[in-house]
Amino acid sequence: MTDLKIEPLTSSALDALTDLLVETVAHGGSVSFMHPLPPAEARAFWQGSLDAATRGGRVLYGAWDGDTLVSTVTLLLEFPPNQPHRAEIAKMMTRTAYRGRGAATALLREAEAEAIRRGRTLLVLDTSVDGGAATLYGRAGYTLVGEIPDFALTPDGRLNGTLIYYKRLPR
Repeated sequence: MTDLKIEPLTSSALDALTDLLVETVAHGGSVSFMHPLPPAEARAFWQGSLDAATRGGRVLYGAWDGDTLVSTVTLLLEFPPNQPHRAEIAKMMTRTAYRGRGAATALLREAEAEAIRRGRTLLVLDTSVDGGAATLYGRAGYTLVGEIPDFALTPDGRLNGTLIYYKRLPR
């Protein structure tokens, strides 16, 4: 996908973020919500996330194909005083029709670059054992630490494990 536009997201993307989250959960994406996800609940989540971004606690990035938000990722930046060197990758999701076409990889690279600009030297993340993005993170140079079994419920209510990864960033 060569004509994607990657950019930080603001409140103008709230409707698109809401639609993406509802679609992701409906297709089994384990991103903290149960199916069916009411749009009002998805919207409230993203509004809180965008508010946190305004305060500097995170950065949300989106990949756009024209007027369609096809993928998003959040770089979490707020950590205790003894962890000023790290950040976390969260809420990576891509529309079903766009998976495997490079959007998530482009977003991940942008989030990593932002972490480096902010002086972060360690990124951490987790992804679902079933249906997660383990292949993406492995290709991107993340190191698998291990699996926590029965970590969370899938959107349809089954217990599922999570895989924990990290990546050291250049200073």
